[in-house]
Amino acid sequence: MKAKEIKKEVVIYQAKSGAIELRGDFGKETVWATRMQMAEMFEVNPQAISKHIQNIYKGKELARGATSSKMELVQNESGREVRREVDIYNLDILIAVGYRINSVVGTKFRQWATKTLRAHIVDGYTINKSRISQNYDAFLKTVADVKALLPKGATVDTEGILELISLFADTWLSLDAYDKDTLVTNGATKKSVKITAETFGSALATLKESLVVKGEATDLFATERERGSVAGIVGNVMQSFGGSDMYPTVEEKAAHLLYFVIKNHPFIDGNKRSGAYAFVWFLAKAKALDTSRITPPALTAITLLVAESDPAHKDKMVGLILTMLVSGKKKKTA
Repeated sequence: MKAKEIKKEVVIYQAKSGAIELRGDFGKETVWATRMQMAEMFEVNPQAISKHIQNIYKGKELARGATSSKMELVQNESGREVRREVDIYNLDILIAVGYRINSVVGTKFRQWATKTLRAHIVDGYTINKSRISQNYDAFLKTVADVKALLPKGATVDTEGILELISLFADTWLSLDAYDKDTLVTNGATKKSVKITAETFGSALATLKESLVVKGEATDLFATERERGSVAGIVGNVMQSFGGSDMYPTVEEKAAHLLYFVIKNHPFIDGNKRSGAYAFVWFLAKAKALDTSRITPPALTAITLLVAESDPAHKDKMVGLILTMLVSGKKKKTA
């Protein structure tokens, strides 16, 4: 491949060893780095980076042509200008390498990359039209619709809204289906996970104790308005008919647990937080929690969307949550 001329912004990544200048390619929502830069980022030697990249391509985890290129590098050596072609790699490779080296360093880089790219896309209004192709207008409308759904004065900032929207970055067709009531949940996890009102109540009691100690809740938190309210919700989620579960997948159970706890107001105080906790707790119990997608800002945003939604749109809201969970699983296993 010929040397790539990237006339884009320079992005600064602050590593332990100092500031590292990366080439920003925001039209493609990525950055480019050399092996030497990756070695500095992840605090290893360049040979280790080369080995990991080789294994990534050998295992066909990523395609070389789509993730690498060449760039002409000009250096001053002993007073003379020397031009060399060097291999450069995009964000997909950087993240894949980060997973293999050091989870802490890799996680910090992923957080930085997500924040930096999102900020540019939002503040700079750079949107990759080829990514959403013919759905460009629908994409813009969906962004506006999601923002409009959030209540005025809500304690979720722009980062939280964008975090939620970014979860659907590759599923705008599904969001279009949301408007047409044609959501599908193929790929959901069919697994037997049983919970009772007692196990859920015990988990909530542990959460309550922690929040009270930190001064973030009172004794009214997660206190039932009426005895049996929680049992009724858990019973609805876990109900079966003719020997088959009414909600057969893990994702459907989690989505309905979130929805019912928030919308049925079973507690005197803390229904939103309890619903969000129930959602995460159940997914974790089923070993189906993807913390790279269900981040705190995203969970806050989806919780507010459910809380402010019209009860008549219950199936749509549950479908939206399912799409978020299932699309994430599909992308991860693709």
